[in-house]
Amino acid sequence: MIFFITLGACMVGVAITLNVGWIILNWRRVWPMVVGIPFFALLIAGLVLNTIFLVREVRRNERHDSFLNAVTHELKTPITSIRLYLETLQRRALTEDQRQQFYDIMLADSDWLLATVEQVLKAGEVGQRARNQIQTEVDMHALVKQCIETTRLRHHLSSEAISFDDGAGPDPLLVRGNPDDLQTAVQNILNNAVKYSPDGLRANVRLTIESDAWIVLSISDEGIGIASAHLKRIFKRFYRVPHRNVLKTKGTGLGLFLVRTIARQHGGDAIAQSAGEGRGTTIRLQLPRMLGSAARVQAN
Repeated sequence: MIFFITLGACMVGVAITLNVGWIILNWRRVWPMVVGIPFFALLIAGLVLNTIFLVREVRRNERHDSFLNAVTHELKTPITSIRLYLETLQRRALTEDQRQQFYDIMLADSDWLLATVEQVLKAGEVGQRARNQIQTEVDMHALVKQCIETTRLRHHLSSEAISFDDGAGPDPLLVRGNPDDLQTAVQNILNNAVKYSPDGLRANVRLTIESDAWIVLSISDEGIGIASAHLKRIFKRFYRVPHRNVLKTKGTGLGLFLVRTIARQHGGDAIAQSAGEGRGTTIRLQLPRMLGSAARVQAN
């Protein structure tokens, strides 16, 4: 990337030098000046755009390489673990307690493997999905509670690890959308909170209604946090924050990309907030609210 930036800057410098020399030699000739200066501007613009394109391609290739390395690790690690325990079960006489322990570990590894495959497939699916997909009425309160329970069971968390604050009260929390996609978005946010809280998860989940038109899900943790320069970039495909603690934690770089893509396909958006490294992160998922069936009947 440094090479292409330097090459582009040198080419622009050479072009400017040649053009200035040409202007000095032909400054008395009006017609060549009128024709030459616009062509010179186009040449410079072409060089700048070409350099920008090359830099973007280099960055994209770097992210693709990082993604392939991460996915390879995410797939290889559970497969290796499952194979090791199967070979142990095959070759050694074990007690029933040891067998049950091995079965539990293999089931956890298979869940890890399945989650990685599903995330990669979902990333390709949401990018190609048409907007006129079939949507149904989704109760966000029930969906979020289900995702919290799934996270607790999957990561063996205590009930105190995730607190749920329903700030909307008795008002219906309904959106129109694809329940599987919305569940994927919420689950990815919760999984990230667990993944990037190395000292133990302490998360707060809050559902609120804003301006009577939006349902906002906020999930805050006390994990490693994110520097302000990366808050917008983390929603890009394959992007991972270049931080030592982040790079130690393996991931595909697709989780938050899926969150924002799904949110925007449902007419909403997702943003990240953080006070800085080591000070936790808050992910806000905003979706357009719809009136519940009972509320519509009363309105009529």
